[in-house]
Amino acid sequence: MRYHNITKDDMLNGDGLRVVLWVAGCSHCCKECQNPVTWDPNGGLAFREEERQEIFRELDKSYISGITYSGGDPMHPSNVNGITALAREIRGKYPDKTQWLYTGAKWESLVGEEVLRYLDVLVDGEFEVDKKDITLQWKGSSNQRVIDVQKSLETGKVVLHAD
Repeated sequence: MRYHNITKDDMLNGDGLRVVLWVAGCSHCCKECQNPVTWDPNGGLAFREEERQEIFRELDKSYISGITYSGGDPMHPSNVNGITALAREIRGKYPDKTQWLYTGAKWESLVGEEVLRYLDVLVDGEFEVDKKDITLQWKGSSNQRVIDVQKSLETGKVVLHAD
């Protein structure tokens, strides 16, 4: 897995103050994407133990609500195994921290992916510039959904996250 950045004290990519891992690799290539530099799966830097520890140091802080995976696309084939392993470890080590994931993929295509077991919220769907709406919370276009992952898994249908 490769990444472009780790941001700290982020308030835009999920609820509360968060650490955000911006991964490399996206096949959606949405028109007017805010992060086209992250599309190349061979771009950025190798995600190593040093970066993993940097994330854990942030999550150790009591005021940090959790982690958000973004990019690029955390569900890109070059990322999904690394993100799943990291999400599993974080869920075990920090059970009270929330985990959010942004992907251009639709929920329906992700059902059955192991990573969902560890996530609290999934923002799905490609960014569509003709549906861009800057008043929306936690998403860029109206076609995207902010999904409560655990409730959706329990009920077998998409349950939107309550704002």
